[in-house]
Amino acid sequence: MSRVFNFSAGPAALPVEVLEQVRDELLEYPGCGASVMEISHRGEAFLGIARQAEADLRELLAIPDSYKVLFLQGGATGQFAAVPLNLTDSGSVADYVNTGAWSKKAIAEAKRYCAVNVAADAAASKYTTVPELDEWQSTPGAAYLHYTPNETIGGVEFPFIPQTGDVPLVADMSSTILSRPLDVSRFGVIYAGAQKNIGPAGIAIVIVREDLLDRARPEVPTVFNWQAMAADGSMLNTPATFSWYVAGLVFQWIKRQGGLAAMGERNLAKAERLYGAIDASEFYANPVTPECRSWMNVPFTLPDPALDKPFLQGAQESGLLALKGHRSVGGMRASIYNAMPMAGVDALIAYMREFELQHG
Repeated sequence: MSRVFNFSAGPAALPVEVLEQVRDELLEYPGCGASVMEISHRGEAFLGIARQAEADLRELLAIPDSYKVLFLQGGATGQFAAVPLNLTDSGSVADYVNTGAWSKKAIAEAKRYCAVNVAADAAASKYTTVPELDEWQSTPGAAYLHYTPNETIGGVEFPFIPQTGDVPLVADMSSTILSRPLDVSRFGVIYAGAQKNIGPAGIAIVIVREDLLDRARPEVPTVFNWQAMAADGSMLNTPATFSWYVAGLVFQWIKRQGGLAAMGERNLAKAERLYGAIDASEFYANPVTPECRSWMNVPFTLPDPALDKPFLQGAQESGLLALKGHRSVGGMRASIYNAMPMAGVDALIAYMREFELQHG
């Protein structure tokens, strides 16, 4: 079977070059006589992998020296709890912005540990836009403000980074990190699940400003205690070594592509081409306010839901995988992360036009 164009929202497509290197090194990591999955995480070979991965990530994102980089388990969902446990006490108030499904999950988890103020809520728009800044009701002296720059399910993306003054800004960047340049210094904490632009599922990256590391509650589980993990190089427990290794290969691949500036240009071009095709059609529609459309996750609907099943069947037969929208919103969704080439977007557009001619 030949490889298809994989539009999955996550676990998502990985660069073919990376998969080929994994294949070539799978049985024997160079110099080890064993697979990278079989060697000790405390041995020099894996420590070298870990050091290089962090160095490459720091270079790509220009992460200041005043930030720690952690490679943890539990995914972004684990960090929904880790954020309040590391940044609040029992009397703290944390501000959250609700722009969709993942924001809501983060809010629900945070409410188990601290008082939550929903500073802005896009529910009235059915999560098709981002709340205007002048509508936000922030808490003076909040422990932090949390937002989700990109909602993978609704395809809504912030076109700006919120200004929070002295309040630490916390972002769940699972689906946007490494898609374009980013000013890390604007944030107190950035966290991201791996399975979009970083690597395979199984690891989460946390980038945390060092002055925030002394706020953890005594009851925070050690594996989610950022300060404890930072002190032990993310190896207090056995880490997800294979995921960490592949993430490192992805970082090197991004560098070979020209870094995040080049990735940003490619990703914007892919998004503009796909949205352009949707907007030019009277058959397909995207519900999101144009300035808040995601570069990474492009939802679209057909004029009749009865057409969804034949559309998906024909797409799969055409080598276009995982276009079904999330069950909570229906329709279609094309996730076009870093590893999706422009050829995949063009193939999707060609199929969409053919389907419209047949069913429009």
